[in-house]
Amino acid sequence: MAVSRRSLIRNASLLAAGNMLGFRPFGMLNSLAQTSSSYKALVCVFLFGGNDSNNTIIPFDTSGYQNYATLRGPLSIAQNTLLPLGPLPNFALNPNLPEVQSLFNSGNAAFVANVGTLVQPTTRTSFLAKNVQTPTNLFSHPDQQLEWQNAAQSTATQTGWAGRIADAIKLQYNVNAQIPMIASVAGDTLFCNGSSTSPASVSPGNLGNGSCSEGAECAGRLATAQQLVSFSSGVSLVQADNAITSSAYNIASALTAATAGVASLTTTFPANNGLASQLKQIAQLIQVRAALGVERQIFFAGIGNFDTHATQLTLQNSLLAQVSAALGAFYQATVEMGVQSQVTTFTMSDFSRTFQPNSNTGSDHAWGAHHIVMGGAVQGGKMYGTFPTLALAGPDDSGSNGRWVPSTSSTQYAATLAQWFGVQAAQLPSVFPYIGNFTNNSLGFV
Repeated sequence: MAVSRRSLIRNASLLAAGNMLGFRPFGMLNSLAQTSSSYKALVCVFLFGGNDSNNTIIPFDTSGYQNYATLRGPLSIAQNTLLPLGPLPNFALNPNLPEVQSLFNSGNAAFVANVGTLVQPTTRTSFLAKNVQTPTNLFSHPDQQLEWQNAAQSTATQTGWAGRIADAIKLQYNVNAQIPMIASVAGDTLFCNGSSTSPASVSPGNLGNGSCSEGAECAGRLATAQQLVSFSSGVSLVQADNAITSSAYNIASALTAATAGVASLTTTFPANNGLASQLKQIAQLIQVRAALGVERQIFFAGIGNFDTHATQLTLQNSLLAQVSAALGAFYQATVEMGVQSQVTTFTMSDFSRTFQPNSNTGSDHAWGAHHIVMGGAVQGGKMYGTFPTLALAGPDDSGSNGRWVPSTSSTQYAATLAQWFGVQAAQLPSVFPYIGNFTNNSLGFV
């Protein structure tokens, strides 16, 4: 994945500072504090590798399921194991998504159907005729991951849409905050990078105080390190590096003070679940937010291995079980904190998979996918967008293998979330350069 020069320098500086003082990389950043009811947070959960949404949300009516089972063949899931959706009786969920089923049936989650990277509205006819502008390198993992994150036509755009949101509203929110608006618990990502703002990188499970193994020497080492970063070398790159490292020290100090004495959440997150560990860390960041003056936050989490070219049923079922359990625990944590209506969680992924299976009991790279949006502010129990016609070489297929042409763009999806978060309509073009190509910039799910 591409890394911006700003992020590379910033992360390298934090790493250097951490090594100098005995910190684990990025372990300093781990919690934020309670604020007023104006607080809002967006939480992105990226399913790296391309989740097969054809086996995530499945037709449940008799004719729809029979068509699904016939075309999916060895990838089809037995109808009597699917999880029914009360408000949406013609569809059901993968049997490994019980927590998502509960959230949807209770009105706290929604689905957005057939979303994908688009530059302008596109149909099968216009795509095959090649008379519309399309994203570059469709069906490519690195390109589509980045184009979901930057809401642009190609990977050339070096800022992500979360970073551009922070650029747009930083003078309105978090004016006195001591930490960045954006934090990633899944490493450096384009999604988080802005033109004038940078994210924090957080190490899940490290609760924030730096450690030193040198006993009585620790205080002296810390003082020396802080003096080094304040030294004026006259070299612009070094000075910029020192400024970033100094900022990291300040953030570490603020977080140490903010987290002191804060009681742990009672919500139980599943063990041996990497995504759950990330979301638990995010919950802790949300828990301690007032002392740092935070009104808006964006978080990035991720889980990998959705590139299911072989033995898909076993692999995807295991991954979806982890996703469901992690999302369920995270929602309960927001309820415990009383912020369930102020935190909106959503999924993104490279793309979906071909509806037609391959010869290895797997599926190949596709395009439009279905996504989950969760939170108390979500207009839940509904499916938004247009579910594709499940027909090979049919009206929604970009070819003949079941690669659905998206009926909703990832830009529209993101713009809907951004407006709930506080981005004004007049600011949308600066955050989403192609939003003007679409008639509807708000899908109404939140």
